[in-house]
Amino acid sequence: MRVGMIGLGKMGLNLTKNMLDNGIEVVGFDLTTENVKAAEEAGAIAATSLEDLVSKLGDTKIAWLLLPAGKPTDATIEQLTTLLGKGDLVVDGGNSNFKDSMRHNEIVTAAGMYFFDCGTSGGQSGARNGGNFMIGGDDADIFAKYLDPIFKPISEEDGYLYTGKAGSGHYLKMVHNGIEYGMMQAIGEGFDVLENSQYDYDNEAVAKLWNHGSVVRSWLMELTEAAFANDPHLDELLGRMHSSGEGQWTLQEALEMQVPTPVIAMSLMMRYDSMRNPETNFTGKVVAAMRAGFGGHAVDKA
Repeated sequence: MRVGMIGLGKMGLNLTKNMLDNGIEVVGFDLTTENVKAAEEAGAIAATSLEDLVSKLGDTKIAWLLLPAGKPTDATIEQLTTLLGKGDLVVDGGNSNFKDSMRHNEIVTAAGMYFFDCGTSGGQSGARNGGNFMIGGDDADIFAKYLDPIFKPISEEDGYLYTGKAGSGHYLKMVHNGIEYGMMQAIGEGFDVLENSQYDYDNEAVAKLWNHGSVVRSWLMELTEAAFANDPHLDELLGRMHSSGEGQWTLQEALEMQVPTPVIAMSLMMRYDSMRNPETNFTGKVVAAMRAGFGGHAVDKA
């Protein structure tokens, strides 16, 4: 089995290595030469262009995108519809808006191909060692025949789900990230209270404690512990909480359906507010550290 991986950044390269470890051949392409070289060193087949990548795939071609949402994904999918043939598959593993995925599905389907939108979670370590995937697509039989054998070995146990019609995978990932916003905000606020209390808490020790048997134990708490181990009071960070868009998309969808989501809404507002007072925003520092931990997202240094 062979997959064409388009986009060999932090997530794409790690997912490529994961596939290679599980006996899946990968043809890799990226606009950055160093990324292609890194994939080749890991055992992937290097491609110099999209045309070259397609030419090196099998009879039923699978083109897997891990690109920034928006124009980069739009342009690549448009180009792939002219390069792939009828019956081939396009998988968008990036963080596209589900409405864009529905539009991409129409474009790909009209060209006689199959489109699948894949929400990808678990960060870089998940992509490398066993990820979490939410996959939408209109043809369940095609998924079962061509994609299920790929997702099974590269996922955490019980870590992938075919969710039905196109757009549903990215919709589920959008809501997942909206929940993530609220959870991270709550953790950050809790440590902000501790940091400003009359007591001298060891933040690393508290995070470690809470992650062993408590109700709030989680990977996010583990990442918080690691952040405090490196910087006990996060003095090296500014409290700017950047966002990639899914929290806003979740809130917009909730507003359209008149579903109350006050926690997600407030967590999004607090991310916007963090841009104004990053020096004193300890909550923002904790959230920024978590984001860096799971996704390799950039942090602003003090």
